[in-house]
Amino acid sequence: MRKRIASKALAAVACLALLTGAAERDPENPTCPKSPNWGSSEPMKLTTVERDGFNVLLAEGRIDARLPQRLQSALDADPMIGEIWFRSRGGNARAGNEAGRLIRNYGLVTRIPDGWTCFSACNFVFMGGVERLVDDDGVFMVHMFTHTADRWIIDDAVIDGSEATTELIASIEQSSALLATEDNDFLIRMGISRKLLTNVMYQQQAVSSEADPSTRYCLSGEEVLEYNVMNPRQ
Repeated sequence: MRKRIASKALAAVACLALLTGAAERDPENPTCPKSPNWGSSEPMKLTTVERDGFNVLLAEGRIDARLPQRLQSALDADPMIGEIWFRSRGGNARAGNEAGRLIRNYGLVTRIPDGWTCFSACNFVFMGGVERLVDDDGVFMVHMFTHTADRWIIDDAVIDGSEATTELIASIEQSSALLATEDNDFLIRMGISRKLLTNVMYQQQAVSSEADPSTRYCLSGEEVLEYNVMNPRQ
């Protein structure tokens, strides 16, 4: 069993000097910060730091297809890791689900520290934690997943004619349905309310939400508890 001391974990956030306080709100979307601190666009970097007798794994950057393999290697190499802290703009949705299941298998705590943002596919990695903590100024930012963020794919299909466009639409419909089913199953397994999908995520516009602040939604402190996104143990 991995060594975790939850009471010490609750005090560990203040130890990182690079964390910031409350961020300025976005006038176009007051639920979210104007400049989300979601880290680099480079593939997620995993860095271990020691905090109060146990180790914290800092997970920062974009979720790429190889993240689950890198994450497993990092966890196997250091059995003292008790928590994972996230800031990420998201990335590969299926890799995010796989990484979340891996975290659950290792029985780890996940956290979004003050000033950090976990967006899109990062939500599902974070939700793998057996204990999930969102600090007062941590940001759990969601949107509706989409397979059409790469507009050039759509433009090329339209140029090629109606048959190519129809085939693209059919492919998007199929992959979207499969991913929605996977997401629903994931939430059930992780103990998250499915209303998070129906009442929040699926209510956002399915467009490239990183570029358009109006398509994002950041859960309040009350909502992360209502949907069981955060489940601190007593």
